[in-house]
Amino acid sequence: MTSSSTRTTTGRPRRAAGRLSVDQKTGVTRTLETVRDRSGQVTSRIRRTVLPGGLRVITEQMAGVRSASVGVWIGVGSRDETPALHGCSHFLEHLLFKGTGSRSAMDISASLDAVGGEFNAFTAKEYTCFHARVLDDDLPLAVDVLGDMVTDSQIAADDVEAERDVILDEIAMHDDDPDDVVHNLFAQQAWGDSPLGRPIAGTSASVEGLSRDQVARFYRRHYRASQTVVAVAGNVEHTAVVRQVRKAFGRNGFLASHEPPVVPRASSRVRRVHAGSIATERPFEQVNLVIGVNGLTRHDERRYALGVLNAALGGSTSSRLFQEVRERRGLAYSVYSFASHHADAGLVGVCVGCLPGRVDDVLATVRAELARIAADGITTAELERGQGQLRAGLVLGLEDTGARMTRLGKAELVYDELLAVDDVLDRIDAVTHDDVRAVAHALFSQPEILAVVGPGPS
Repeated sequence: MTSSSTRTTTGRPRRAAGRLSVDQKTGVTRTLETVRDRSGQVTSRIRRTVLPGGLRVITEQMAGVRSASVGVWIGVGSRDETPALHGCSHFLEHLLFKGTGSRSAMDISASLDAVGGEFNAFTAKEYTCFHARVLDDDLPLAVDVLGDMVTDSQIAADDVEAERDVILDEIAMHDDDPDDVVHNLFAQQAWGDSPLGRPIAGTSASVEGLSRDQVARFYRRHYRASQTVVAVAGNVEHTAVVRQVRKAFGRNGFLASHEPPVVPRASSRVRRVHAGSIATERPFEQVNLVIGVNGLTRHDERRYALGVLNAALGGSTSSRLFQEVRERRGLAYSVYSFASHHADAGLVGVCVGCLPGRVDDVLATVRAELARIAADGITTAELERGQGQLRAGLVLGLEDTGARMTRLGKAELVYDELLAVDDVLDRIDAVTHDDVRAVAHALFSQPEILAVVGPGPS
């Protein structure tokens, strides 16, 4: 059964498809968006079906491509872990590649290698994603492999022990990366010993302490149909994809429950942060530092103004910080600003790598620029450059099927709203000087968070 609930447009769509968590009966398909070119040919069509158990399938049929990208998005990440389970989400991501009841680890790898597919996964603080990109004819294989992994992972004791050492090596690798270390330290200072403040991969101690039974229970508790989204983009036909997903994810009673889809996390209040400074000594040649403040949640409408502000502040070689810190003063090679958003939290900051003797000058320069932009906002040239960077980044970033798939998966699992590309562009273009000044003043008048990593006194 199909119901068309939104719009058909010529050229780029002009508005959002609306909230995705509206009541939609199992088996019913909604057409969220259809885009036609000037000759009337369909260039893009987005459709959504809810399967038994609350599993959601959302696809974008794209004209003019011969590939397809599929992502299985699970609504669990490192912030869902207790201290005793720290690193479990990431550990489980690794273990799903180790084998199922019908495929060994070699079978999983070889099946997609044989068709030239790209295959990987990642864990974030609020979700986990397993994804593949293949030729369109090979999509059924990719869906079947991913479905098998998600619904029938064996989590064998021998695999747990073998992969534990791999993850410990990965943690050691990140501990040798100054940028990773300082950002983890910054989050720790901001959010303390809470799930958001801990590194996603865990620590050596937490990973060494995880048992096979703990990981298996975590898998059974969180890998459920109601928390799962299958997003597909490319040369695909929605009905065929739904058939493939129903078959691949029908193993082990995965679709047998009658739970409604889990609604994305959201909060109208920003989680408080702990201001102050934190430092650690490492035998690096440089000092790496992050200076920042509490930010915005991902649903805050001011995020578009913050995007323009971030571009003007430290998003490119023409930005204020790059010009002032590197070009005019020669204080550092690397300097950039960033903004991160979660359901109920956010951070805004500046990251710099410099020689130990220049830390004081770097901090003084960055603080002065933050104070100046909070008081005076940005210039017209900076506003236009910032908007241009955001527009181009959005449009150019959606030129491949993988990016389109990610857009669908995050819209369904994280945002609960599918915004048309043109609608986002309109919101970027609507940002004014006053919007940027207001968000800069609101953010940079807050107490400072500072993280520093580098060599100790010589």
